[in-house]
Amino acid sequence: MMFNLHSQCVIVLLVFSPSRAADEDDHDDEGLKANPVSDFVTSAEFGTARSVCKPVPNTMGLCSGIGYEEMRLPNLLGHDSAREAQQQSAAWIPLLGKHCHADTRRFLCSLFAPVCLPEVTAPVRPCRSLCEAVRDACLPVMSAFGFPWPEMFNCSRFPDGSELCIPGERDPDRAESTDAPKGSVICEVCGSDSEGERAIQQNFCKSPFAFRLRVGSTSLDGTDMRVVPQGRSRVLRWQSGPQEEQAAAEQSALWLPRGRGCSCPALDGPLTGSYIALAHMHSGRMVLRRLLKWPRDEKELKKFIRMLLRQDC
Repeated sequence: MMFNLHSQCVIVLLVFSPSRAADEDDHDDEGLKANPVSDFVTSAEFGTARSVCKPVPNTMGLCSGIGYEEMRLPNLLGHDSAREAQQQSAAWIPLLGKHCHADTRRFLCSLFAPVCLPEVTAPVRPCRSLCEAVRDACLPVMSAFGFPWPEMFNCSRFPDGSELCIPGERDPDRAESTDAPKGSVICEVCGSDSEGERAIQQNFCKSPFAFRLRVGSTSLDGTDMRVVPQGRSRVLRWQSGPQEEQAAAEQSALWLPRGRGCSCPALDGPLTGSYIALAHMHSGRMVLRRLLKWPRDEKELKKFIRMLLRQDC
């Protein structure tokens, strides 16, 4: 059963004790009580509130540093503000310390802090396979402390993979595939047209490196995609510490994390025209944050770049 976007949904969650919510790495059992300290009821009228993108709060212990910077609100649990999402998500942090499944955090954050993709105007739901994998692994742990699997996490509500959804990072079906499932999962960093331009503007000052480039080739390395520029790239932004700048200067490629398992419209077709890339250094690699294939003429591109460079970073 999918979320009903036109009717009021009342969601009841038996939450874990928040007394240990701030300590994600605590492995003892005090964070899970046999009887919940409190219940909460959230009423959400999906579809009546306009979906907007907001920064994932640095203080949101469950999802801060999850791999993307902006979340959709209202989220998939009907929370209208980042503050509310942060407060309610804190009760689930103790489950991470149980290490019942490697994708527990990914699944929970897809609900509490759904990723904001430039090409999509609504929250992207988790894939049903991700939900089922986390449920099957974590339900025995929850049951030991008297908790059922919440109805709001009912896996039948989520897509079966035939439409856009968030897969498990360690989904065996995805790992064995040699081609991205076109049209099913869009890579988080990829943008296009006007919404992609907006994402570049919003993230330009947040990214230590920015380039205008042409793409010569792409290739897969494990689960990641290697993007090799053609010729010399124009540096638009180069702001980082000396050690990172030295490492960045030695790079000959950009990397799209988990690019094997997602579709990037900017790279799926012919590798022609100009691109704008935002990136940062991670584990010795220049990792893409945003990638935009410029959709209009050279004059408009130069105008857009001048606007970026005028930003007060």
